Amino acid sequence: MDEKKNIRLTIEYDGTGRHGWQRQKNGVTIQEVLEENLKVILGETVILIGSGRTDAGVHALQQVCNFITVSDIAPEALRRGMNSLLRDGDIFILKAEYVPAEFHSRYSVKSKTYEYRVWNRKEKNIFLRHFTWHVREILEIEKMKECLSLLLGRHDFSSFKSSGSKNKDPVREMIRADVFSNEEGLVTFVFEADGFLRHMVRNIVGTVIDVGKGRTGVNEFAEILSSLDRKKAGIKAPPQGLFLTMVKY
Repeated sequence: MDEKKNIRLTIEYDGTGRHGWQRQKNGVTIQEVLEENLKVILGETVILIGSGRTDAGVHALQQVCNFITVSDIAPEALRRGMNSLLRDGDIFILKAEYVPAEFHSRYSVKSKTYEYRVWNRKEKNIFLRHFTWHVREILEIEKMKECLSLLLGRHDFSSFKSSGSKNKDPVREMIRADVFSNEEGLVTFVFEADGFLRHMVRNIVGTVIDVGKGRTGVNEFAEILSSLDRKKAGIKAPPQGLFLTMVKY
């Protein structure tokens, strides 16, 4: 009987035009594309385990997934072969490696980092339209920083959990929550936590943007967090500004 191997892939992808990470019936997903190409190379059907789902239109600079195979193909040869098949150019395998049998891309995660990018100028930037949220009103960065500092530590994030979430425990440890801008008008939010609820980052950003616009105060933001009521928070930021940037094990 062939020995089973556990292979981990580190990948990046442009989520524009894709229906997210997880296989579904109504559109082509990142997982589906990868699994179909792996079948061509390995000669067997494998199931990818991702570190987590990303929604339609969301991008990844470092998504991690693993799968079990009986193939003897070397990981680097697999990586090169996969990249040669991924001709659309919106998915790229950064690394392929053997990992211990007990490694699980989702359950072995210690923390994840997401970035959310906003184009903060009156005029739009057509080259960034698939990778930023265009917010015309000039944002007050320091007030937004003050709000984000309230998220650090262990909190119940029910106020920023979208309906339909399957997460029964809404408590997460926020390790980093920050925002900074450059002279060109790009505003970048950074969040690192031991886990995220469904749409949590996008809901936080949508609410903090209201503070940046002066529509909501810092004290009101604190009340929203403690209310545990999603209806009191702001809108969900659009998907194209969101990037999964790091997964730590």
